[in-house]
Amino acid sequence: MNVKTTFLNGNLEEEIYIDQPIGLVSKGQEDKVCHLKKSIYGLKQSSRTWYFRFHEAIIAFGLTMVSEEHCVYVKKTNVGIISLTLYVKDILLASWK
Repeated sequence: MNVKTTFLNGNLEEEIYIDQPIGLVSKGQEDKVCHLKKSIYGLKQSSRTWYFRFHEAIIAFGLTMVSEEHCVYVKKTNVGIISLTLYVKDILLASWK
């Protein structure tokens, strides 16, 4: 699976301000800046904030992170095993009995 809005889902922990985007500058308010509440593409923190939000969601579903590889999660049930691997913004799911 490919997560299309990956880097737009991270919650920022620090305060980040950016200049108004070119073409969207409000007349009479050229000196104002934007205060980011969520991560955006191009931000250095985007990958990290996305990973932490993803990690919290996957753990809530009962999967366990593999300690040797932090982007691999597993869940053992009485029906079988589920494996989830995360690579940047791609997810590989596998299950077997």
